[in-house]
Amino acid sequence: MYHKIINMSSKNKFYISTPIYYANAAPHIGSTYTTVAADVLARYHKLLGDKVFFLTGTDEHGDKIARSAAKAGKSPQAFVDEQAANFLEAWEKMNIGYDNFLRTTDPKHKLAAQKALEYLYSNGYIYKGEYRGLYCVGCEQYKTEKDLVDGQCPDHGVKPEEMLEECYMFKLSAFADDLKNKIEKDELRILPAERKNEVLGFLRTEKLEDIACSRKNVKWGIALPWDSEHTTYVWIEAFLNYLTGLGWDGDPKSAPEMWPPQIQLMAKDILRVHATIWPALLLALGLPIPETLFIHGYFLVDGQKMSKSLGNVIAPEDLINKYGADATRYLLMSATVFGRDGDIGWTKFDEKYNADLANGLGNLVARTSNLLEKNEIEIELKAGGDQDLISKFNSEIANYHFDEALRVLWQKLREMDEYISEQAPWKIKDKAATLPILKTVAQNILNVVVLLQPFMPATAEKIIKQFSEKRIKKGEALFPRIGDAKVDKRAGN
Repeated sequence: MYHKIINMSSKNKFYISTPIYYANAAPHIGSTYTTVAADVLARYHKLLGDKVFFLTGTDEHGDKIARSAAKAGKSPQAFVDEQAANFLEAWEKMNIGYDNFLRTTDPKHKLAAQKALEYLYSNGYIYKGEYRGLYCVGCEQYKTEKDLVDGQCPDHGVKPEEMLEECYMFKLSAFADDLKNKIEKDELRILPAERKNEVLGFLRTEKLEDIACSRKNVKWGIALPWDSEHTTYVWIEAFLNYLTGLGWDGDPKSAPEMWPPQIQLMAKDILRVHATIWPALLLALGLPIPETLFIHGYFLVDGQKMSKSLGNVIAPEDLINKYGADATRYLLMSATVFGRDGDIGWTKFDEKYNADLANGLGNLVARTSNLLEKNEIEIELKAGGDQDLISKFNSEIANYHFDEALRVLWQKLREMDEYISEQAPWKIKDKAATLPILKTVAQNILNVVVLLQPFMPATAEKIIKQFSEKRIKKGEALFPRIGDAKVDKRAGN
């Protein structure tokens, strides 16, 4: 159920994607963060009346998958089937409203990828050669010495393998100047600004080399249509999911209706390939490039990198089990400035949950509805009257300031909390005299939760339904307090 933002309807299209996630590991807090952010944007644009398509999925081919499957004693297909099911279950629990969940083992994706690769080969963008380099299985990328820290991949902490193999090469070097110009002019917009500068710094100081686009010694992948001894290098075919997820059949002359993406969200570890290989593939295919890439940071736990050995890994299912889906969505989206690294932890989450949700939104809804029910007051509310609130909220969302958008809403809730405490309607003997006070608070709660729908859809729907009745009644506690947080004993509870 969507209650649209008043006077903010449009008929634009909005296509958003997350990366497709490696199917060799369970969903983690990083992939959850990206996916919730994408879901917030998709739901927000639906509120505006836009035609929305939200794509996510799993990346299921390559050497890393084959090795993980062998280690688990399973066939690659059985392994990725199980892993994809884990993602689907996690996103269902997190109330992610995607329009398509694309798996790269889907037969339609395979056929479309082969068709696109055949086009690139026929038009001279792919040629046979050999590649020598340092290959990180964890990244499924070739590395240069400059990419390494103490001889190891900084993301996976392992020494890359030296490889020399026959392969087919993609002419990435042919697009170096074009990519640099498009990024400089924001034709390919990279946010935040420091990430744009990072990519431009790389393009200005490093020579963009042709890259391997096939593997001869990896059988778990999509076979090249003109040479079945080779499978497609996983990054190449995986990028094409952004097209095939819209139903694209691989023909460059027939781009999908929703193409190109208005925004693609991702973590900073895959920025470089998304800012170089991905748009170069599109330019070679003669297709429009994405409008915006937004790159978010990593989470630390109490100042330390998450690690199984440290025992500080926070899994999304642990958050949902403790706080519930909507509270988890709120805690993640308000945890840090979107685009920067954030420092989280169970103590921080507990404190924020109690302060903002239990003692904040939940308590204000409970106090107000309880007083309306006790005083038997009838009111009729209409959402969307606070244009200043809508304007501030929209401005923050337009700049992907999710934490600031939530801060705008919570500032209004705090104002209403102070207002009802100052007016103390529970002390007024004339029930009719409490009407304007309680109506003001209730109206502002409704204004806030209509805007809160993208972030906390189930909670917002529950409150909207509750505050749309003429006789508002106190419902069940929305956010029971956690731990031994001080119980709020203010009047009206």
